[in-house]
Amino acid sequence: MPDKYTVAFLGLGHMGVPMAANLVTAGHTVAGYDVVPAALEAARSRQIPVAAGAADALAGADVVLTMFQSGQQVLDAYRGTGGGPGLLAAAAPGTMFLDCSTINVDEAREAARLAIEAGHRSVDAPVSGGVVGAEAGTLTFMVGAGDDDFEAVRPLLEVMGKRVVHCGAHGAGQAAKVCNNLILGVSMIAVSEAFVLGEKLGLSHQALFDVASAASGQCWALTTNCPVPGPVPTSPANRDYQPGFAGALMAKDLNLAVNALRSTGVTGRMGQLAAEIYDTFAAEGGAGRDFSAIITDIREKSATGAPAAYGTAPPPDAAGPGATTAGTATGNAPTAHDDGSPE
Repeated sequence: MPDKYTVAFLGLGHMGVPMAANLVTAGHTVAGYDVVPAALEAARSRQIPVAAGAADALAGADVVLTMFQSGQQVLDAYRGTGGGPGLLAAAAPGTMFLDCSTINVDEAREAARLAIEAGHRSVDAPVSGGVVGAEAGTLTFMVGAGDDDFEAVRPLLEVMGKRVVHCGAHGAGQAAKVCNNLILGVSMIAVSEAFVLGEKLGLSHQALFDVASAASGQCWALTTNCPVPGPVPTSPANRDYQPGFAGALMAKDLNLAVNALRSTGVTGRMGQLAAEIYDTFAAEGGAGRDFSAIITDIREKSATGAPAAYGTAPPPDAAGPGATTAGTATGNAPTAHDDGSPE
């Protein structure tokens, strides 16, 4: 690969625009495209060159970087739809296809197979770090690729991120992403429930934070993305939950995790219940709020006594030792324009 890349950047959403802008600033040649007119305008406002169409963006490209909503969109774009040629057919032989979408592991492996069979190279590299990380160029990339392809794209990824981890072969980047966000979604619900419980018990937010942040309850959901205003001034809770990572995206990622749990036969009760909780949260108005706003849903349902998506654990005298209940993820999460979970 050259020292400076020619990149077709497809998918100019909230994450894609700053990522592409960082590539331009670093001296790479970028041609961006998105099917949403507002996204193209946002790209132009950041001095990102915009192509007339996806095929035009591919002209002369060393790398085709995709940042799409779903695996089906990635596969459709690669293959082409409606009888028209796809990206794989439009690209020059040996082009590097770098997919930074967050999709199912099986879809990532299928995308890699299609690219390689068409005579191209393939890397899956979903991101973590949210819009703030995309703007700052501090994203974490979880990469699934062969050794040579990983080394080929590493310099490009290092422009957009501060940490680039080779997780294994094709699909391993997506595997790492869904496992990470399974932890994140469950931990944010636990932290939020703890703060609401603390409120009921008369604890101040600061007192609970001071204890838990320095004790065994310490986690990213508490110390960086704290769901209550005050203890962490930079958390979305201090901005009325304007999203760094939207509830719809957390719902989507948790459903990807549930798909992986089911396909591997892993018993993942907490992941399934977290997916159900975020599905409901997104459907009831939380889709565009930061995922930490789940605390407002917990607080409201606690005030009304409504169990909603939370299930109803039997009282101790009504269940045997270790008895539990778990929800089941329902349907697909609401979609958002692009992805990039917090780090």
